Amino acid sequence: MVSGPNGSEWFEDYAEGQDELGVVDYDLSVTPNDFNISTLFDFIESRAVIIPGFQRNYVWDIGRASRLIESLILGLPVPQLYLYEEARNRFLVIDGQQRLMSVYYFIKQRFPRKEVRTDLRNIFKEEGSIPRDVLQDNKYFTDFRLQLPERLPKQPSPLRGLSYATMGEHKFQFDLRPIRNIVVKQNSPKDDDSSIYEIFSRLNSGGVSLTPQEIRSSLYHSDFYDMLMELNTDERWRRILGGRESDLRLKDVEVLLRIFALLIDSDNYAPSMVKFLNQFSRKCQTQDAEKNQYIKDLLHSFLDAADGLPPDAFINKSTNRFNIALIEAVFTAACYKAFEEKRPVRGRLDAAALRKLEMDKQFVEAASLATTSTANVRIRLERGRQFIEAL
Repeated sequence: MVSGPNGSEWFEDYAEGQDELGVVDYDLSVTPNDFNISTLFDFIESRAVIIPGFQRNYVWDIGRASRLIESLILGLPVPQLYLYEEARNRFLVIDGQQRLMSVYYFIKQRFPRKEVRTDLRNIFKEEGSIPRDVLQDNKYFTDFRLQLPERLPKQPSPLRGLSYATMGEHKFQFDLRPIRNIVVKQNSPKDDDSSIYEIFSRLNSGGVSLTPQEIRSSLYHSDFYDMLMELNTDERWRRILGGRESDLRLKDVEVLLRIFALLIDSDNYAPSMVKFLNQFSRKCQTQDAEKNQYIKDLLHSFLDAADGLPPDAFINKSTNRFNIALIEAVFTAACYKAFEEKRPVRGRLDAAALRKLEMDKQFVEAASLATTSTANVRIRLERGRQFIEAL
């Protein structure tokens, strides 16, 4: 069960609470490096260092950012950064985003306004940096001059009010100040990126546990994922979900991912669901535009077929929560033949047949015990084909 945007738990997820990744024997290398501030800034500008989409927005105020800059100038110790080496010369920040972005904004001499930081996060994600016209726009930024408290009454800090351009003798010292970076690289297994989940959850100090889909959407971002995000806004899809608004934790996007993964790749399913969806997401990173378009059209045709269903067709009547197991079984049963023939689905879904599947004893048992086992996932999909006609 996952909280929706209004705080209510509206997803009934059979995998919730039992779908941990488990203990895996990872071969990791952990290497300390001392990159100076000038080098780190260049890394961000060149997109060698990436702030992943699963990271939260920049939240520090200018006072806290100023104290970090002061500590760096004075040579005081600051916490180390943790980077994940995703590929050669490409690193994801897994801990230290606030510190790194404070340095970046100080060198840019502009500080982001609080009310537009989500917009800036999206711009940064798309562009890899902040475009000059946005940086100079006072709608988004104000000048970044150090705001530091008085050391003693009527004795302001000598650094107070300075910008990067007016640091004088401190600038050279600041640029060359090293910060310890711990670079984590996964050597094996090559086809499983699950270690980043463990690393991030253990190191991130944000206080709010991220959902696997929040991390997955960044780690495997692709044209396929852009398509999922677009499909998630379709009014007919929102109706199937019970009319709720988009889920802030991306659980509804995960539902789309799951129904496609089980339709296309169920023969390769093995626990856990997290690992299965990660592997499917990785495959879809290289999927061409033609296949993405077909999958999009297939869902649209399924939504057409579901148009005559009651608005609560996929809502568990006893819990009033969305039944993910049911939509997986119905979607795969209705679409598998059309997918094999590379055409849209035709016809209409039968509400009575859907209700019979939902009440079927074997289906209910397979969605209640050992729910992510290979056997029970296959039982649910097979029962779906028993009751739901391929369209």
